[in-house]
Amino acid sequence: MDKEKKAIERLILAADMSKQYYEKPLIIAYSGGKDSEVLVELAKRSGIDFIVSHNHTTADAPQTVYHIRNVFADLEKKGYKCKINYPEMTMWELIVKKTIPPTRLIRYCCEKLKENNGKECMVATGVRWGESYKRKTTRGIYEDVNRNKEKKIVLLNDNDDKRQLFERCELKANTIVNPIIDFTDDEIWYYYDNECKYRNPLYDMGFNRVGCIGCAMAGRKGRLREFELFPKYKELY
Repeated sequence: MDKEKKAIERLILAADMSKQYYEKPLIIAYSGGKDSEVLVELAKRSGIDFIVSHNHTTADAPQTVYHIRNVFADLEKKGYKCKINYPEMTMWELIVKKTIPPTRLIRYCCEKLKENNGKECMVATGVRWGESYKRKTTRGIYEDVNRNKEKKIVLLNDNDDKRQLFERCELKANTIVNPIIDFTDDEIWYYYDNECKYRNPLYDMGFNRVGCIGCAMAGRKGRLREFELFPKYKELY
């Protein structure tokens, strides 16, 4: 696949940047879903130095939690470095503190539970343009983490005229690479089904996503499906 080749090239560049700017291996953000699974497989094929990192949200389905533990155990046996990060507060403690569960407009959960891979590092994520219109218009192949949107650097393609400046800056905040950003849904599923060794069991139970239980961004149909399998969580939403 041409996109596989491009994704590997992006990972190699990001790994070089990570060593040059931060003197650390590239971090591969891993959620246990298909996108991050494809990302790990591509990182293995690229031959780069990397660490597979998972942010434990405390709201993932039990199947996903056990799946990640099994995958990390197998990866570590093969010599790959893996790390699980635990949050300062659980999802349920955050809900009490915020006095409201996360909603589509109030999404404090991602910032507190998922976007905490540490400072001064280069992170590879499984973000794709095909996931939403917003991501297609606001996310790029290479990004810096900057809450000021006017100062944020977003490169939408490999040949962006800012790319050289971005690579040579001495960056102090997190920087991000999204190697599979241009994979379509069909392409990601094909690669996941045919090239990846590990498979989250939730996909074989009828799920098309494996995010947090009751996630407001899953849509009504997704939440109802979750409640069929995990009814004890329904009272929380």
